[in-house]
Amino acid sequence: MLTHAEIWGAIDAIAARNGLTASGLARKAGLDPTTFNKSKRITPDGRQRWPSTESVAKVLEATATDLDAFMEVVFALRGIRPGRSIPLVGLDDAGDLSLFDRDGAPVGKGWNEVSFPGTGEERVYALEITGTEAAPVFREGDILVAAPKASTRRGDRIVVHCRSGEVILAELRRRNAKTLEIRPFGKEEERVLDANDVAWVSRVLWASQ
Repeated sequence: MLTHAEIWGAIDAIAARNGLTASGLARKAGLDPTTFNKSKRITPDGRQRWPSTESVAKVLEATATDLDAFMEVVFALRGIRPGRSIPLVGLDDAGDLSLFDRDGAPVGKGWNEVSFPGTGEERVYALEITGTEAAPVFREGDILVAAPKASTRRGDRIVVHCRSGEVILAELRRRNAKTLEIRPFGKEEERVLDANDVAWVSRVLWASQ
């Protein structure tokens, strides 16, 4: 899932790669020169304003940037680098806490591997979705890349590893020293977990969907 900051950051990065300002990139793409101005990225009442699909398509065409190259820019903004295999485990097996150290980093045997563009976070792991419990957000066969102990904020997609062995794919609603409030995918109701019952929380960095 691309964020507001990543989309605008990628546009700025493409402009810089082509030796252009944001205004210059807009002109090159045949758009109004103010289209990508920073002042237009947030509305007067503080809401995020997203670039249109059409304007992004025109930028890609004008700079001869294909979609794969655009995503490489986004990955770079996330600290992702090419050329790496990372540990992979199925969702059904991810509740085995012996596969992780106490901070949630993958350890020991029982892991497969999957090729991934890479990431600046050295302790990531991949999780293969099994079953339909997380549908329609994640479907069987999807691969998630998650970072344990990564900073999280409201709205992030996360993997919650409970001390009981339960693994929950969810959206983070609120977190403090005592509780973790989440909205599990595939469920209508939110859950409130006692912080003492949570082994660790991993933030989903990427998903193959």
